[in-house]
Amino acid sequence: METAHPFGTEKISKILLKMAPPVMFAQLIQALYNIIDSLFVGRYAETGLTALSIIYPIQLLMIALAVGTGVGINTAMASKLGLGQKEQADAYAGTGMPIAICLWFLFSMICWFLMPFYGKISTPSAAVIRDVTVYGRIVCVCSLGLFLESVWTKVLQANGDMKTPMFAQIAGALTNILLDPLLIFGMFGLPRMGIAGAAIATVAGQCVAAMIVAKKAFHHSPPFKKYPFYVVQIFRLGIPNMLMQSAYTFYIMGLNLILATFSDQAVTALGLYYKWQTFFFIPLGAMQTCIVPIVSYNYAARNLERCRKTLSTAILFGLALMAVGTICFELIPVQMLRVFTSDALVIEIGRVGFRFIGISFLPMVTSLIFPVFFQAVGHGVKSSALTIIRTVVLFVPLGYLFAKFGLTWFWLTFPITEVITTLIGVGFYRRFFRKVSVK
Repeated sequence: METAHPFGTEKISKILLKMAPPVMFAQLIQALYNIIDSLFVGRYAETGLTALSIIYPIQLLMIALAVGTGVGINTAMASKLGLGQKEQADAYAGTGMPIAICLWFLFSMICWFLMPFYGKISTPSAAVIRDVTVYGRIVCVCSLGLFLESVWTKVLQANGDMKTPMFAQIAGALTNILLDPLLIFGMFGLPRMGIAGAAIATVAGQCVAAMIVAKKAFHHSPPFKKYPFYVVQIFRLGIPNMLMQSAYTFYIMGLNLILATFSDQAVTALGLYYKWQTFFFIPLGAMQTCIVPIVSYNYAARNLERCRKTLSTAILFGLALMAVGTICFELIPVQMLRVFTSDALVIEIGRVGFRFIGISFLPMVTSLIFPVFFQAVGHGVKSSALTIIRTVVLFVPLGYLFAKFGLTWFWLTFPITEVITTLIGVGFYRRFFRKVSVK
């Protein structure tokens, strides 16, 4: 089906180079905010830094629900646009806000009651448990801005608008960065709030971002009687992404529990890796975001060659850019760790761990892009299978196994998991195109 839409006609590398920079820039600001957030909290108290590492999986779970719903809407809209059905695409967009509000309410209520229990099973330290409860309750209960911004951002991206979400995320991150020192340390007459101040700064930034995308992304809701059909379709397409993100939550929880058998410093070292990971994974995250509407559009239009080309181009871009992360993790791990902490044990554990993890960055490109590709073409089973294999079947069991031989061996979990997942993804990909070509 030939169409004048750039997703269907323009050179793939040109589309990605046009779409990716705004996404990358926005994610860069987000990564800087994550790093600065940890930097201020670490300067305030070491217990706060450990608490951030423990609460990180819960934040990932929250993001999984919000972004996964947005991805489902994004994929459905791109598919309808590929078929020339703009009214149907707008109807899907209109379901975003009601769904986001319902998910936020359910998630926030559950987290309010379970947060103290989660802290107790994660650490024996009373001070860390207190920080986990305070920070976790604020960022979860006050997360409506995150849910709305995530859904509305995907609505805009389905129409090729990458700039508005970029400006929104930049504004949100800058709000967070500016408020962090003011609220954590009580500057300019403000109360000294500690880790609670960091949490308030985080949710304030999310609200700012949501308000910016609201104007362009808001669509009127379709008739209520049509909601069952739209909701089923949205979650059918979005659940693979939710599973992928949620699986990160559970495997990080699992790895935290394994490392807790060694020391709190080992847990902190892993948490600091994930802070830096956010920064170095910007190119890969951009490729994941950008290929979904392009692949969905062309698959709906039955242009399989452009689907292939989109995947291969995204992988090449990702490999070239992720090589930078590998070099940094191999050559300057100590300097990276000292940005956040002066604890000699955390630095020594992280020095060894970072070098093992750096090896995994290149195979990680394909192990993370293949699930997104299958999600974009509506093959949620393959997408979910790759995610479950990577996070449930491989990461935690291998981590548990290697930990039996010592902390140094534990870090081998990362490169081995990524290589195995990539090989399975290649097999799924070849089988998929053989079947599609026959059809």
